[in-house]
Amino acid sequence: MTTAKEIMHPGAQCVTGEQTLADAARIMRERDVGALPICDENMKLLGIVTDRDIVLRCVADGRDPSGVKCVELALGRPMVIEEDEDASLVLEVMEDHRVRRLPVINHPDHQLVGMISEADIARHLPQERLAEFVTAITR
Repeated sequence: MTTAKEIMHPGAQCVTGEQTLADAARIMRERDVGALPICDENMKLLGIVTDRDIVLRCVADGRDPSGVKCVELALGRPMVIEEDEDASLVLEVMEDHRVRRLPVINHPDHQLVGMISEADIARHLPQERLAEFVTAITR
């Protein structure tokens, strides 16, 4: 049984809710990622900010990313998976909710321990299952 912990990218870098979207964009560029978790001081997940969020929910509205805090985009409750869950549940959650990135938390503290991306999934799936996965999340 492969677990979420075995396929995740450990040690995801967070931004705080008080950091600006410009800060988040710089970190994304430096780390070559398209999303960052938004965490509090105890590594509890508040949300996720994506490069797409910055463009569509800030820049396209004529707002200045250096004046908008990350917490403003932390709407709703992000989908998460616990680190000991089976990889099949990871796929199910990502497909059912059409998400490309899934934060991994530990139990019982619910602290962020990593992220699972499409690339992580691609490295662990047989080719035919990968095609089904990509079709499900992009439809």
